[in-house]
Amino acid sequence: MLEKLEFILEKYQNLNEKISDPEIINDQPTWQKYIKEHAEIEPIVAKYKEYKEVKEALDETDEIIRNSDDEELREMAKMELPELEEKYETMSDEIKFMLIPKDPNDEKNVIVEIRAGAGGDEAGLFAAEIFRMYVRYAERSHWKTDIMNTNETGVGGLKEVVFMIKGNGAYSKLKYESGVHRVQRIPQTESGGRIHTSTVTVAVLPEVDDVEVEISTNDIRVDVFRSSGNGGQSVNTTDSAVRITHLPTGLVVTCQDEKSQLKNKTKAMKVLKARLYEMELAEQNAEIADARKSQVGTGERSEKIRTYNFPQSRVTDHRINLTLYKMAYILDGDLDEIIEALTTEDQAAKLKKLN
Repeated sequence: MLEKLEFILEKYQNLNEKISDPEIINDQPTWQKYIKEHAEIEPIVAKYKEYKEVKEALDETDEIIRNSDDEELREMAKMELPELEEKYETMSDEIKFMLIPKDPNDEKNVIVEIRAGAGGDEAGLFAAEIFRMYVRYAERSHWKTDIMNTNETGVGGLKEVVFMIKGNGAYSKLKYESGVHRVQRIPQTESGGRIHTSTVTVAVLPEVDDVEVEISTNDIRVDVFRSSGNGGQSVNTTDSAVRITHLPTGLVVTCQDEKSQLKNKTKAMKVLKARLYEMELAEQNAEIADARKSQVGTGERSEKIRTYNFPQSRVTDHRINLTLYKMAYILDGDLDEIIEALTTEDQAAKLKKLN
């Protein structure tokens, strides 16, 4: 740990010189990049300097207790020692947490894709409830939502919905939601009172900047068509819907919720870039042994992460064995307790690797 801290301190001093260099200041993009790096590591450097001061005071106090001939001074040192030791341990833990590698996507907006899985109409109805849950969570967090594409069922459910949540740190919170969400309840159409199990898949993708993913116009095919479903007058009467096919991968993205063909195309490109970025990250992670499995929040989409049991009003997150009997609140967007528990577990796992 100390070697890493010394490296960060050296990097900080080097960045201090760079951001004061007139030539670099004139190159604004480069200067902004260095300023951002400087700001990111400054809290760690400040904490490390304080940590070294406490360590030095602790060593001096210990030296006095072991070797001083002044009895009064030794007694004073013995009185100070427990406080210094406690401070040193606390600061050691704080620095370890600060050294946990940050996800570069944490501050980004997210694109959320919800799809009905097994269970027919029940799955579609539950997909609509999960969609509402995230919209309510976004409202509670003072974030904005923007629907990009919807595909409704005939009974008020959703086969699929793709939407963006815009807010500072949205990905850092919602990245833990990717996976299979399972519901257990008695459908209204079930005369025998039997509990049915249905599933919904959720994918949370960070919004991608243009510089992170480049897509050649030769690699895509754009088709336009008339929107379907409930969309209003001009949505259903003009060829405003857009379907983009990424030829190298076969990925297909559809967007039809805007009246403007251009707006639909822009939104579809955002989703396509996010999916390609996720594929690239998955390939990188696959090269590192069990990298994805070791992280709580980045489980595979096929992994069952959570069960919503209506008869018992129970929600269980299977990754951390957390069970809460407050399903109505959770489906109304009260996700903080679950997300905080997942974040803590994720940080603990990363901290263990750091040690």
